[in-house]
Amino acid sequence: MSERPILVARSGDVAIITLNRPTRMNAMSMEMMEGMISAVDEAGRSARALLITGAGRAFCSGADLQGGPALQEGADMGLSLEQVINPLLDRIAGLPIPIVTAINGAAAGAGAGLALAGDFAIAGRSAYFLLAFVNVGLVPDAGLSFLLPRLVGRQRALALMMLGEKLPAETAESWGLIHRAVADDELPDQALQLATRLAAGPTRAFGIIRRTMRTSLDGSWTETVQAERIGQREAGYSADFREGVAAFTERRKPVFQGR
Repeated sequence: MSERPILVARSGDVAIITLNRPTRMNAMSMEMMEGMISAVDEAGRSARALLITGAGRAFCSGADLQGGPALQEGADMGLSLEQVINPLLDRIAGLPIPIVTAINGAAAGAGAGLALAGDFAIAGRSAYFLLAFVNVGLVPDAGLSFLLPRLVGRQRALALMMLGEKLPAETAESWGLIHRAVADDELPDQALQLATRLAAGPTRAFGIIRRTMRTSLDGSWTETVQAERIGQREAGYSADFREGVAAFTERRKPVFQGR
């Protein structure tokens, strides 16, 4: 029996998606990406935080280029982006819940884009990023051309894209590319602890923050402050806001419900 390319589990209000093709370093197959879309959609409906990680010695080694029609002469190498990878990233960007990525081992090619698509990227110290596209004559995809210049600046982004060299986790942390680097054996627990903390928070507000952040990356000052105004109105009508004010008045810890 072949391995399931996606494993889905729950830890309280945290949905956990594990890329599960360890023999292929979790390379992205069509079946895996379709399973990811379904799992992400379900997490958005039923969970209050999402944790994404990889099985085995890699987070994700990018698109699976071993055999198949992708390597045939004249094949459209952007077709999988249109069909599954970009729709998956759009789903992740639009989720109303916070996302943690736990990066174990390699995050290469489109796998680096997936690793950086969440809100908090935590990497084991042996992990690394590798934009290997140029090593096979391709160009960065999976949102990396958008994300990297905004995260690390033009020069560092171009170096990652055009030199095709490994970026160790600790350097990624110092550049501001990831939230933090931790000991390899602490990665699963620390990532889950952070996701659990987020799941217990005002997840309605977190969703609005995610949406407003996306507006700020895409839009102007005027569009961003208007998005803040709209978001604040929405948050102000939430049960979490009422609970937060009550807890502040009563000098106790709030118990948020994500509503």
